[in-house]
Amino acid sequence: MAEAYIVDAARTAGGRRNGKLAGWHPADLGGEVLNALVDRTGVDPAAIDDVIMGCVTQAGEQAFAFGRNAVLASKLPDSVPAVTIDRQCGSSQQAVQFAAQAVMSGMQDVVIAAGVESMTRVPMFSNVTLHQKAGLGVGPFSDRIKARYGVEAFSQFVGAEMIARNYGFDRETLDRFALESHRRAALATRAGAFETEIVPVPVETSDGIRPHVQDEGIRYDATLESIGSVKLLQEGGVISAANASQICDGASGALIVSERALKTHNLTPIARIHAMTVTAGDPVIMLEEPIRATRRALERAGMTIGDIDIYEVNEAFAPVPLAWLQAIGGDPAKLNVNGGAIALGHPLGATGAKLMATLIHALRARGLRFGLQTMCEGGGTANVTIVEAL
Repeated sequence: MAEAYIVDAARTAGGRRNGKLAGWHPADLGGEVLNALVDRTGVDPAAIDDVIMGCVTQAGEQAFAFGRNAVLASKLPDSVPAVTIDRQCGSSQQAVQFAAQAVMSGMQDVVIAAGVESMTRVPMFSNVTLHQKAGLGVGPFSDRIKARYGVEAFSQFVGAEMIARNYGFDRETLDRFALESHRRAALATRAGAFETEIVPVPVETSDGIRPHVQDEGIRYDATLESIGSVKLLQEGGVISAANASQICDGASGALIVSERALKTHNLTPIARIHAMTVTAGDPVIMLEEPIRATRRALERAGMTIGDIDIYEVNEAFAPVPLAWLQAIGGDPAKLNVNGGAIALGHPLGATGAKLMATLIHALRARGLRFGLQTMCEGGGTANVTIVEAL
């Protein structure tokens, strides 16, 4: 089978809600990452066959062929097409997999997989709530769906509480995991571990225009006590905003090419797509599917978890990666080695390619070979991508 290579993967530093990236239109933010991938790799922009853009809340500034708008906001020629996809939190991880599939099939040679989410300018769920306020429709879940699953709605927050209960995680366990996420992210930032993956974005500061190059969400002074003081999301539960992912603005992308393109454009790959899968399961508990998806991906690849050097499991809620570790038998030291979304933020549609950038650069920095990325997604789906660093 033909191979798919990643020539570069990059991301913006995360911006807090109403933080440093709040002034950026999301199409322009996406355009910055597209520009950076061209500049960093030296690829001919006119050679790009397609841009596959992940975005979850496709409303307002992220509506109307959003991926195409990011191309139009970049320096790519307008001959480059684009498409916008929504697989919820896995949108840009799916973009990576769709790009790899296009290249491996021989239909295309140079594809950018990317993702953008401005959770400040296009708030989460606003594509639903604004219709509700206007009295338009009954929402995304029909009576037939509700009757099939015996629920009035599907909630990721409920799913996170269910996982914590099923796996026996109390609040202190979750808070300790959250503290470790901040600790690792702070250490990585201070050591310059993210420098090779971050695209500088100019922002207005009190000192004038400065490049935004450091994730805003990291709490360098976090303690177990400060995390434990945050109010629980529901009475009697264990999930709080402090042991869940942070609302975040950001963009990310990866340039994925065929072997022919490597030679034609004199490109040097940093990784190879080794295996990929997507599965779906229970939409009520919703967030447990990365476990089944990982088992399937490893089986199809003829690997065990012991063959994987680093794993990126999205920290949507602390119980998700903890349950994954317990069920898969992973090594906590290999999980989210530079911190995760609890500290670094979860810019929904951008997180998939963001984690891919972090995974590949972490592998290369350590001289390691195989990395696995997975994340829980709305509706009970999960993607798994295994890469080999080169």
